[in-house]
Amino acid sequence: MASRYRGYTGRLLQVDLGTRRVSEYQVSDEDRERFLGGRFLSTKILWDMLATGIDPLSPENVLVVMTAPLTGTGAPCTSRFDISAKSPLTGAIGHSNSGGNFGVYLKRCGLDGLVVRGRATSPVYLVIDESGVMIKDAAELWGMDTEKAQHKLIERHGKGGTMAIGPAGENLVKYAAIVSQERVHGRTGMGAVMGSKNLKGMVAVGNKKIELDRPAEYRELVKKWTRMLKEHPATGEAAPRYGTAGFLTTLSIRNALPTKNFSAGSFKDAAMIGGERLADEFLVKNTGCLSCPIRCGRVVMVDGHEVKGPEYEILCLLGSNMLINDIEAIFRWNYELDLLGMDSISSGTVMGFAAELNERGLWKNGIEFGNKENISGVLRSIAYREGIGADLAEGVRFLADKYGGEEYAPHVKGLELAAYEPRAAVGHGLGYATASRGACHLDGGYLIYFEVTGPVTLDPFHYRSKPGWVVLDQNLLAAISAGGNCLFTSWTFVPPVAFKVPGSKFLSSLITGILTHSWALVDALLRYPKILKLHLPMLPHTRAIEYATGMKMDFGTYFRVGERGYALERLFNLREGIGGSQDKLPWRFTHEQLLQGNKRSVVPMDKMLPKYYRLRGWNRSGVPTGKTLRRLGLDGL
Repeated sequence: MASRYRGYTGRLLQVDLGTRRVSEYQVSDEDRERFLGGRFLSTKILWDMLATGIDPLSPENVLVVMTAPLTGTGAPCTSRFDISAKSPLTGAIGHSNSGGNFGVYLKRCGLDGLVVRGRATSPVYLVIDESGVMIKDAAELWGMDTEKAQHKLIERHGKGGTMAIGPAGENLVKYAAIVSQERVHGRTGMGAVMGSKNLKGMVAVGNKKIELDRPAEYRELVKKWTRMLKEHPATGEAAPRYGTAGFLTTLSIRNALPTKNFSAGSFKDAAMIGGERLADEFLVKNTGCLSCPIRCGRVVMVDGHEVKGPEYEILCLLGSNMLINDIEAIFRWNYELDLLGMDSISSGTVMGFAAELNERGLWKNGIEFGNKENISGVLRSIAYREGIGADLAEGVRFLADKYGGEEYAPHVKGLELAAYEPRAAVGHGLGYATASRGACHLDGGYLIYFEVTGPVTLDPFHYRSKPGWVVLDQNLLAAISAGGNCLFTSWTFVPPVAFKVPGSKFLSSLITGILTHSWALVDALLRYPKILKLHLPMLPHTRAIEYATGMKMDFGTYFRVGERGYALERLFNLREGIGGSQDKLPWRFTHEQLLQGNKRSVVPMDKMLPKYYRLRGWNRSGVPTGKTLRRLGLDGL
């Protein structure tokens, strides 16, 4: 269905791998207005297409590849695209986002998205161009790692956007990833869904231009936005210099660095695996996604070859969380995980939990804290489901059910915790517990930035202020993603002057107090976002969507997109039997004090969750009320 809005191509295709039939998939402009794109428009498609209770690895599951209105328009950090399905790891809504080049080339083919259903009888891959979609034999590609498979696709079809699964996806590892260039759709097992469909990869080759509603104004906005990102201390200095790894030593100092399967928050050798050492001793050059001026990506050497360097999460989860201080070994494991096509976050968290099970004698698996010698072999065994890898491939929740240790099994809703210790930042812990796809630092609202790592912070243990801040951050970050931007563009929300504050103990304490105790204002904003019928200078995203699409988009409307999408994801999960009873953290985080003698250093879920539900307009069981659904325009679903 053609769209009256620019920025979109107005066209999606549906591919049935079983029947090999390709057809149009209709999306209304009403849904574009309500959900924008990305994960939310994908969730609406899954809501409409999936029957309740289907097996995520069956042909009945649907894989949605979705761009957003800003994808490929040249605005900063807009190569993002989303891949969604029912998750084989959690049984809940599954989605993953990356900045690989496939989404941009998909739009250049004249498509906003692909809806893939069914299962091919033998391995295949998809070729997308301006004329449509072709299904090709992938027998030669099956068994290849993600790098070789993508090289082969380019060799066969010329320059374009690519993505592929590796052996982990082919062998249905529950947290298998999809890789586009070197960027990874890691979380929730979307690679396993592709593998279950015998779908090895995709290549998109096109040159269509994306039409904009107000091109001159859009180009001027892009110039100003790019300049703002380059001049901002977070996106123009810290991120390019240290990447996400720059957080690691700060997190350790503030007891928020997961250590020894999240049993502690500080690692004595943090400096040996931190971003400062990486930058000073090992960084070959910076890199980044298409149209990204931040360039936070790392390039390092492994076996004499330049490869993608590690993000913070793997430096923690296969570093401090395993009591390993060998940064060069982590470089290698990071590269191996990408080739195998496995989520580095889930992989690291699974390894840490397995090491504690081994240490406690619950499962003698040979994985030990501080032992780096067998890690490469174990990761490979997971990808091929060999030996202990067959169990590890199922994830933390499965291991806890089979071997025990549920009270310290780091997962929420079946998704392994990301690399932040929630007892050192209780709002971040609430975000883990309530995030739609499970224990995700980004879907959870990334409140760690306002509690620990940012230039000015909230009191990390002050529970009363956190429900409002979590809802605010969850909705805003979700809207940014649905519009097509990298979430790092939200860092400009904190004004540059704030980065001068940490040098003054007095000012830091003063601002922490003000931010922490302004929770009543945050709560009021959540109840009445319509008061913000304006554009905020530090968040150019709303003007960009207006200029690109012609759609009316102010901050209040934008915020509602995030709230509406979150409610829809909640409805999807509820339909699958996943509700308030699963909005919880493992016992370790709610009962074991992180800091001995500090009663505040646990996550008080019982004190925060009821208010979180009230602010969202959900009942005591975490179900959106009829009034809330009517307000959000979801009552007709």
